[in-house]
Amino acid sequence: MSSRDIVTTGARTPVRFAKPQRVAFVQSSWHQDVVGGCWDAFSAEIEACGILPAQVDRFEVPGAFEIPLHVQTLAKTRRYTALVAAGLVVDSGLHGYVAETVIKALMDVQLRTEVPVFSAISTPQGFAETEEQFAFIREHFVRKGREVAQACADTLASFERLRGQVAAGIV
Repeated sequence: MSSRDIVTTGARTPVRFAKPQRVAFVQSSWHQDVVGGCWDAFSAEIEACGILPAQVDRFEVPGAFEIPLHVQTLAKTRRYTALVAAGLVVDSGLHGYVAETVIKALMDVQLRTEVPVFSAISTPQGFAETEEQFAFIREHFVRKGREVAQACADTLASFERLRGQVAAGIV
């Protein structure tokens, strides 16, 4: 069974973490009506994965360009075991640069701080602000919310195992 099957059937088994996990979810408020579905799906799925709502903090920033600095500041606090970024960048002119810059900056944050950073930043190609396009993007963000929650929980569990192996001298 693939992870996509697990999402569809709702048969996901919660991860049992040895230590409490704390996750920050940073989302742009631009196009909140579209991006908001990512948070809703993420929070439901992360709980199904074994991380309680009280262990997840949500932060909003104006746009996607502001996300990396916020994520970096949160990572430096060492309060969070993972950070998630969600936002919509419309593909036109300068915005193509914004999407690339945001994704690269998020990767830089995780490599510098060793705190996993997950991206639900989407850049639809040829975005037309029609109701049909918005409906498609809304559903995309719901799917991304579930997927990023699963990736976050699975990575945190993997890091816990890896740190245990390193501490035991196995790796």
